[in-house]
Amino acid sequence: MESLGSEGALSAIETSMKEELCMDIDPPFKENLAAAEDWRRALKKVVPAVVVLRTTACRAFDTESAGASHATGFIVDKSRGIILTNRHVVKPGPVVAEAMFVNREEIPVFPVYRDPVHDFGFFRYDPSAIQFLSYEEIPLAPEAACVGLEIRVVGNDSGEKVSILAGTLARLDRDAPHYKKDGYNDFNTFYMQAASGTKGGSSGSPVIDWQGRAVALNAGSKTSSASAFFLPLERVVRALKLLQKGRESIANKWEVVTIPRGTLQATFVHKGFDETRRLGLRSETEQLVRQASPPEETGMLVVDSVVPEGPAHKHLEPGDVLVRLNGEVTTQFLEMENLLDDSVNHKVELQVERGGKPLTVDLTVQDLHSVTPDHFLEVSGAVMHPLSYQQARNFRFQCGLVYVAEQGYMLFRAGVPRHAIIKKFAGEDISRLEDLISVLSKLSRGARVPLEYISYKDRHRRKSVLVTVDRHEWYAPPQIYTRDDSSGLWTAKLVLPLESPFLSPRLNSNEQDLASTNVSSCNAEVTPMEQTHQCVGQEPMDGVTSMETSSEQVDEGPHSLGESDSGNQKGRVEEDLSADGVLLPDCPLHETKEERLEESGAETETVLRDYQGAAAAAANASVAERVIEPTLVMFEVHVPTSSMLDGVHSQHFFGTGVIIYHSRTMGLAAVDKNTVAVSVSDVMLSFAAYPIEIPGEVVFLHPVHNFALVAYDPSALGAGASVVRAAELLPEPALRRGDSVCLVGLSRSLQATSRKSFVTNPCAALNIGSADCPRYRATNMEVIELDTDFGSTFSGVLTDDLGRVQALWGSFSAQLKYSSSSSEDHQFVRGIPIYTISQILDKILSGADGPSLLINGIKRPMPFVRILEVEVYPTLLSKARSYGLSDTWIQALVKKDPIRRQVLRVKGCLAGSQAENLLEQGDMVLAIDKEPVTCFRDIEDACLELDRCNDKNGKLKLTIFRQGREMDLLVGTDVRDGNGTTRVINWCGSIVQDPHSAVRALGFLPEEGHGVYVTRWCHGSPAHRYGLYALQWIVEVNGKPTPNLDAFVAVTKEIEHGEFVRVKTIHLNGKPRVLTLKQDLHYWPTWELTFDPETAMWCRRTIKALHLLEKS
Repeated sequence: MESLGSEGALSAIETSMKEELCMDIDPPFKENLAAAEDWRRALKKVVPAVVVLRTTACRAFDTESAGASHATGFIVDKSRGIILTNRHVVKPGPVVAEAMFVNREEIPVFPVYRDPVHDFGFFRYDPSAIQFLSYEEIPLAPEAACVGLEIRVVGNDSGEKVSILAGTLARLDRDAPHYKKDGYNDFNTFYMQAASGTKGGSSGSPVIDWQGRAVALNAGSKTSSASAFFLPLERVVRALKLLQKGRESIANKWEVVTIPRGTLQATFVHKGFDETRRLGLRSETEQLVRQASPPEETGMLVVDSVVPEGPAHKHLEPGDVLVRLNGEVTTQFLEMENLLDDSVNHKVELQVERGGKPLTVDLTVQDLHSVTPDHFLEVSGAVMHPLSYQQARNFRFQCGLVYVAEQGYMLFRAGVPRHAIIKKFAGEDISRLEDLISVLSKLSRGARVPLEYISYKDRHRRKSVLVTVDRHEWYAPPQIYTRDDSSGLWTAKLVLPLESPFLSPRLNSNEQDLASTNVSSCNAEVTPMEQTHQCVGQEPMDGVTSMETSSEQVDEGPHSLGESDSGNQKGRVEEDLSADGVLLPDCPLHETKEERLEESGAETETVLRDYQGAAAAAANASVAERVIEPTLVMFEVHVPTSSMLDGVHSQHFFGTGVIIYHSRTMGLAAVDKNTVAVSVSDVMLSFAAYPIEIPGEVVFLHPVHNFALVAYDPSALGAGASVVRAAELLPEPALRRGDSVCLVGLSRSLQATSRKSFVTNPCAALNIGSADCPRYRATNMEVIELDTDFGSTFSGVLTDDLGRVQALWGSFSAQLKYSSSSSEDHQFVRGIPIYTISQILDKILSGADGPSLLINGIKRPMPFVRILEVEVYPTLLSKARSYGLSDTWIQALVKKDPIRRQVLRVKGCLAGSQAENLLEQGDMVLAIDKEPVTCFRDIEDACLELDRCNDKNGKLKLTIFRQGREMDLLVGTDVRDGNGTTRVINWCGSIVQDPHSAVRALGFLPEEGHGVYVTRWCHGSPAHRYGLYALQWIVEVNGKPTPNLDAFVAVTKEIEHGEFVRVKTIHLNGKPRVLTLKQDLHYWPTWELTFDPETAMWCRRTIKALHLLEKS
């Protein structure tokens, strides 16, 4: 677990006054050596009983996020096998843990108790599992703690070594440290303080005296000084005695023991007598309290806060001074807690003074465990459970409300943040988790329903969003996890009946889309989200949905979750930008080539007239703008966190595309691949011509060029189907320098925005370097540059004066590297010539020879693309001459292309391609079939010619220049489809796929059969715990090769739950490594996600699980 720091969002005044506190879990600290003989004897006895705890929080829950961490614990009962540590180590939610003793023996441990309030908890282990170490339990002696006592803190250094720090107890009555505004905090207790300088990794360490007794439990520290904070042990001793009394080991299964804990849902603080007098305490009351208390008493308990709707709500108020509890003067937390714990479900009498007025109230003590959740709902990666007392106290909300501990995908897509409280869903009030489950059971896949929530950061206003139920099987069906204290595990079961619409496969009929569309239209006003960013960075996330792409673990605080996005945001152009260009007289709209839709009924005709009239009335709208506006669409794209493949760098994208085909049965829109990056996406289309939002499906991703094609169902447009139209594409003639074009795109309000521009460079060659995490980058492309545009984030189309599309004005992504450890994502826009898009469209319409894909219920063959998988770049002929290229070739290349005056050089071949080992870096490509080659399109045209000639050989006759020699080569080409990655496997929390083209473009694949590629890993998973991070290939599992996904599945399917696995990996830099990890099928079953072209659906299948809950 990472260190927990003070909340950075506090105001400047709060920050200056607030102590910087942290939970001690990770960073190392120096050892202090004990010198006296008695300390040596004590430490010799204590050290073997101190263990390193390696814990993995499998899900975000309550105050804790998912993740892996190291901490400390110590044996307090050797015969029963009980280890004492902190609550924030035991975790309130699902946890998998191991204890490592000083001799490096490792055993599994299981949580048996975590206190709902105070920072302590217990693990259990099997004492017979320790075979090679002699050790004794550490006795607890809370009564030995006193000011001036010399102590030693025995803990671990980042989970590696034993460290011993010396100190002296300075205070026994320190206020409980406040760690986070939205996380775990202890309260209603004193803490001890010493300048021992403990740091991360020492949470749960025993604070011992010279006799080897534990006098306190190390819990936290102050980051800005050497102060450490220790929890007193009185409540720990009570809980341990109850465990020892009630728990007896029976066939390795422990009986559940309830430790009574009572609460009034009120927080008290200890104030000095001077402060209580200022609060209105009467002098006679103070004298009474002083006489009834020990001489060293310095103050009284004062109410600090009260949780709404709790037992003390409307009875106690902040500032109330507690005088008596059940008739006894009570000034200490311990006295109050003893009474409350012994009075669960009974009334207690409190005598308080409020502003000098005595009050007596009778309150019923509530069972503290009843307001501590022991179950949670997991749906679409989200974790939701009843609001705990801890968070209710932090946020001042009522206990039991539906609390979002982790957004997951469905809620993240709707914009619901972590820590939100759900108040209404699909029009029904939500007050309990059961209400939410009832609503889910009635929803079907693809349904769009409103949701209302509140946040503690803006508690006085409800926010409304639109939630889209997953149409594809991105995640397992909704499950409810319940804590089982007898086993230490959380058991899962399906929460919805099998006949529930939520579990039914989505219909592939137009009726389903229309039903979804109708819901969307009716509730359009519920989603005020403005489309302000083309690439919206993912919010930090934890838990099962939290993914990471880095190859090493990075600990950056409690909310350092290894964000899978860069956080870049591409701002859209401001809404008030006006069209800039020459006004032309009105002319009729250009008729396009697509099949026309007949108008049906008076309603359709009215809608058509209204929207065409609105477009014609637009102020200062050019002809091109008015022609092209009905063809423009705004894309909103979400990528599921469970399937962020191919190195995609964000979960959320916006962008403008153009409709290139529109008929009764199919609509196709083109957009750049920085908006639709992967096929594993949920795409929503908003049309400029008609106010409606409908889903789209990715049907083609060009393997080289920066564009994707997305299909939509025209019948889902309803009356808008006759208003929406396709653009006319004008691939020829190609744009030249100085040509006038009209740049047209969409503003945030879906209004067309345009301006006149001139082409400054029609053939600018892109040179985008590889990102740290390999992802798609445009290569072998020439793009169009303009003299003026709308900035680096505005996308759209380039047209002529008649509105014919000559280029897609698309977004590109690159990574700017400032140093070896510093980089930043950069977005820019350029023109993508329309000829390639036009070629692919023609192949689709004419009946391609590729694989069939179901589009709107009709199977259509999709095209293959033949490419030379070689990255080349242009070099000026003047430079080529210096390398020795002959005058004859230079003249031939100039004659072929007098404008570019360049030759193409090889930068590298894609690993595994037909050209690998034939072409070398630095080769100059002079000709194909004796025809000079000067640009990327020449190579593309040669590949197209192979297809036209049905050349089964598929090889190009290249003339190259290498190291002063001219030579001829036969180089094979590769045939790729436009499906992208269509299969992914989740094993032990690592996301595994075949190496995608961006990885192969690095020019390296492992020799051991290439292997399968780890593209991401999940927080709280075995992959996180044992370091199976991204950016590496798995080439062997338990000594068996895994050259592909099928072989990988066959090998891992034989591995049982709890088995240790030996994994051989090879990093992107070629460095081999062997690691071991323990398979956990209970929380992390093995599953795969595949795209089925027969149904056009992504389907999830469980490969191996401990308990088969999911549908196969």
